[in-house]
Amino acid sequence: MTITADEDESVAGIEVAVDEVEVRIEQTLEAERAKDLLRFSTAGSVDDGKSTLIGRLLYDSQNVYDDHVRAVTHNAAIDFAQLTDGLRAEREQGITIDVAYRYFSTPKRKFIIADTPGHEQYTRNMATGASTADVAIVLVDARKGILDQTRRHTCIASLLGIPTVIAAINKMDLVDFSQEVFDRHAEGLQALAKLLEIPQLIPVPVSALEGDNIVHRSARIPWYKGPSLLELLETVPLAIERSQAGLRFPVQRVLRPHQDFRGFAGQITAGTVRPGDEVVALPSGRHTRVRSISTWDGDLDVARVPQSVVLTLEDETDISRGEMIASVTNLPHKTRHFEATVVWMHSTPLRHGSTYLLKHTTQTVRARVVEIRSRIRVEQLSHHPADQLSLNDIGQVIIETSRPLLADLYRDSRATGSLILIDPADNSTAAAGMIRSIADATESDSALSPVSRGVLVLGNRAELASQLEQSLLQSGALVLRTRAAVSPALIAIARLGSVVLVEGDTNGPITLSAVHGSDTSPRQLEFDQPHEILNEIQRLGAIPIGDDANDDGLGI
Repeated sequence: MTITADEDESVAGIEVAVDEVEVRIEQTLEAERAKDLLRFSTAGSVDDGKSTLIGRLLYDSQNVYDDHVRAVTHNAAIDFAQLTDGLRAEREQGITIDVAYRYFSTPKRKFIIADTPGHEQYTRNMATGASTADVAIVLVDARKGILDQTRRHTCIASLLGIPTVIAAINKMDLVDFSQEVFDRHAEGLQALAKLLEIPQLIPVPVSALEGDNIVHRSARIPWYKGPSLLELLETVPLAIERSQAGLRFPVQRVLRPHQDFRGFAGQITAGTVRPGDEVVALPSGRHTRVRSISTWDGDLDVARVPQSVVLTLEDETDISRGEMIASVTNLPHKTRHFEATVVWMHSTPLRHGSTYLLKHTTQTVRARVVEIRSRIRVEQLSHHPADQLSLNDIGQVIIETSRPLLADLYRDSRATGSLILIDPADNSTAAAGMIRSIADATESDSALSPVSRGVLVLGNRAELASQLEQSLLQSGALVLRTRAAVSPALIAIARLGSVVLVEGDTNGPITLSAVHGSDTSPRQLEFDQPHEILNEIQRLGAIPIGDDANDDGLGI
């Protein structure tokens, strides 16, 4: 078959057109990736119009598919609320129950919406949806004004450290777009924001059903000179830009594909990092410098929040999952004792003395609630004594952990200032918490909890053995001091919950064997100071909870 000149030119033209389309697609994707991502939540009292507002926002910004619009159109009228009310129970009852997440974008920004429920019994859902938000939109029915649920959700937004609250005074069409009504509600909301110490509250008059001031400014509100709701969302600062902490890089996994590479994988939760930056490994306190920042697409010159990367260091530094790489200045607190605000999410009430698993960044430890200081009545914005917290209650508690955490105050860093409590009986989330005040760990806190265990070979170092034995016993640990050789019998004793100190006649290297997993091979310690050894025993010898077997720092 012979191809004519005209056919050849036609094929070439098609190839050029395809190439141009591919280039345009790649340019579009690159532009989309370069946009900022803003997360915001919506909340308010029942039937204030939260789902309708989100549906109208999606529809007017052309972020809804035609078939979806047809599915929620009845008698030529679009039910905007059903664009986000996804559960059958929600559609039948006309309320929001679960948190509905939606993604959309405009030429200026990308957005993730968390449409949260307004009913009091779903407060935990509202707190979950708002926990990652940069902005909270709190709706107020212009006819009803500020209600108890309005105060409750504004209070939760404040507790979650959301820096900007947009007060959408909705259903203005039902009060004839009255400026007097708007000003009265705006004044009350500003007073509430001042009481809750919310940095910025912006009132906006809207009609979600009619579309006034949602995407476009409304001609029916001539006295309002401010931006529309979408214009505000496109320009408000991101919460991560407000972090007061330095570099925070909790290690999720140690990567050791071969003997010439040792990298630490994780997500940057605060700050920035560049090759050559001096950093400190915590809790060991060892200083080193960043050699490279690796990703799937190649090495980076700089990485920042919230990128997930692999850091390699210039020095051989022993770091495991749950530990942290941080900037040498503005270090996180090392603590086992702190005060937190918790939103209780479990059907079984919280009582003081209860023990839970505590998940903080990439580590999980045992924790005990030693005191319930107060329950917050968010409707009256007041603290009251309490002996327990029930489902959906919010309170102030004192928590003590089995191992030190590397934490910041929640107001300084969300990621390292937040935690969850897990019920060990059924592995369900019992509470979400925000750290409010921290008692820094003393040297005695670096000693061992009674659950610590391991085999420490000291050799001919009697004085060091005596110092360690005394410190361990004072901390409540079980200690066996022996001159017998390491054997399966000693390993078994350590597994039962003891720290075995093995002495000898020679001054060989000091080694420590962790006995919580299948690998009991000794690890050589490069220091001989008692407090450093105690820290290392606690780090490797405490009972691990929820750690991947490959995340023990060995890079296996």
